[in-house]
Amino acid sequence: MRDTAARSDFLPAARAALEQFPVANPTLELVAVSENVTFRVLSGDGGMFVLRLHRPGYNSLSELESERVWGNALRAAGIRVQHPLLSIQGQHFVRVPVEARNEYRFAGMTSWFPGVPMSERLEAGGDHAFRKSTFRRIGELAARIHNQSEIWRPPAAFSRARLDEDGLLGEMPRWGQFWEHRELTRPERDQLLRAREQCRAALRAYGLTSGNFSLIHADLHPENIIVQGEEPGLIDFDDAAYGWHGYELAAALIEYWDDDDFEELQGAVLDGYRQHRVFTRADEAMLSTFLLIRAMAIIGWFHQRREHADSEFFECIKAQALARCPR
Repeated sequence: MRDTAARSDFLPAARAALEQFPVANPTLELVAVSENVTFRVLSGDGGMFVLRLHRPGYNSLSELESERVWGNALRAAGIRVQHPLLSIQGQHFVRVPVEARNEYRFAGMTSWFPGVPMSERLEAGGDHAFRKSTFRRIGELAARIHNQSEIWRPPAAFSRARLDEDGLLGEMPRWGQFWEHRELTRPERDQLLRAREQCRAALRAYGLTSGNFSLIHADLHPENIIVQGEEPGLIDFDDAAYGWHGYELAAALIEYWDDDDFEELQGAVLDGYRQHRVFTRADEAMLSTFLLIRAMAIIGWFHQRREHADSEFFECIKAQALARCPR
């Protein structure tokens, strides 16, 4: 029912956007409704693309343009990132109305990555060695991203959010005021607020340097890594921001936090990362803090999205976060 309503609401906007891109005889398929609305586009000559209607109020047009700039720079550095498709007028994004919701959205198009998300391969099974090798590859990919972003000098107009102390734990965090989630009891809220202050102090003591803080993907979980052959492809830069490298690794690991082999998966990520980049013992010691911060961010994400009430994932993350707050 939800997909049917979304298709009815967003399909006219997607069609209006497609009229402004050079795709011959296109057909549209709704793929996902989340923060953004994503369509697969098949052209008459067999080409395949992604059309994304970006959520209003999250990234400005300047920030969306900067996403394309960084994507091009990552691709030049040898990291597989989707190719953008320019509109007929030579723009990355066009503005279209979503009349059913009384809003406007920016629409952009990229190439479609063939293959399957790394998360599907993990869910399909495989022995323990396969899981470890998969997370080692994630660590390698993260290191290559950070190697590029540490030395890259963006153009003057470049603009992305900052997931610094305020962006993660300030009064208005990027993903919402997690301590205000409606399903938290008063003791749970107080516990998160105390942990928030402890995490802020830990971040200040840890520091912010070019070696531990730069542009990051910020949502590097296995669902956003597409596998075909040996070289993984990276999608969905909607949350890309300036942030701590340890937070990047926490984002990759958080959904496996309560797995029996979590410590080994974390070790595999660090092994892969250290093949390409230094990650000191001090950096490693902060990982538990970044995992808790990421958990709090996810609680904030759910706080802003009432349509995801009764989520088992939310309950799991909340329980894991509260269990680790005293540490």
